Amino acid sequence: MGGAYKSLNGSEKADPASANGPARKQKSRVLIVPSRGITYRHRHLMNDLFAMMPHGKRDVKWDNKGKLYGTTRPQAPAGLHGRILGTDIGLTELCELAEMSNCNNLIYFEARKGQDLYMWLSRVPNGPTVKFHCQNMHTMEELHFVGNALKGSRPVLSFDAAFDKEPYLRVIKQLFLQTFGVPEGARKSKPFIDHVMAFSIADGKIWIRVYQINETEAKAQTEDGETEKSSSKNRTKETDINLLEIGPRITLTTIVLEGSFGGPIIYENKEFISPNQVRSDLRRQQAGKHNARSEQFVERLAKKGDLGLRTHGGKKMPTDALDSRELFA
Repeated sequence: MGGAYKSLNGSEKADPASANGPARKQKSRVLIVPSRGITYRHRHLMNDLFAMMPHGKRDVKWDNKGKLYGTTRPQAPAGLHGRILGTDIGLTELCELAEMSNCNNLIYFEARKGQDLYMWLSRVPNGPTVKFHCQNMHTMEELHFVGNALKGSRPVLSFDAAFDKEPYLRVIKQLFLQTFGVPEGARKSKPFIDHVMAFSIADGKIWIRVYQINETEAKAQTEDGETEKSSSKNRTKETDINLLEIGPRITLTTIVLEGSFGGPIIYENKEFISPNQVRSDLRRQQAGKHNARSEQFVERLAKKGDLGLRTHGGKKMPTDALDSRELFA
């Protein structure tokens, strides 16, 4: 109360130490929300990503059978507030859930038909939001890699040079930086950097790999040409650094890039084919082969009947009085 009274009266002077003190730490938290119907592989993948994000927070399954985009805010009034917010900012229940959890980033895992997984990355509350189709998913339990990383350590994010070529890829890069990048001093984070998250682009897809930064003692070269480790007496600070993959693995296909779950569409992948359409085409192709064989069988029977060669059990079938050839002869 005393500090508030002094600030209101203007009697409190500015503290030079506080003015020139350390910069304010960036508070960034990520909310991870799954949907109903996720399989055990989807759940293990979500847990692997959550273990690498000490600034993340996990919520219960979100059940909503409707569309992800809902009503929009009324248009902001004119003035400074209107110029900052713009017009018609979309809000959904997911955005409200992230705001209630005090999170400014959101990862939503949407499962469909118990086999397809879609990952939504959003910057709450104004967006942008990007939707990915997850393929080639491999969890850490499936891969059985030798490497390991300290829980709560901060990662090094490595991006392919192709992310700087297209405007929508630059936006996706910023979303990855804000989502998977652990800020310094985040909750439950350790002051260590011991793993790398690599984002590369190939075949129009985004490939995510995770590696451990492995440091080994450098080997010294002897006069005989043999290599041996430096002894405890002549120990140097030189170390060999290499990368060991620790998982998980995931491949992402960009579908759409828009506002906050339903704003204006920034980018849409015209080459994306829905997995439902792929399965439908495969079933239609198999059905076409069956129909073609059935038509060939019927045509063969009709041809044999016209030539009088239709047999049953090796014997010629007797003519029937109700046969069309007898009735319309």
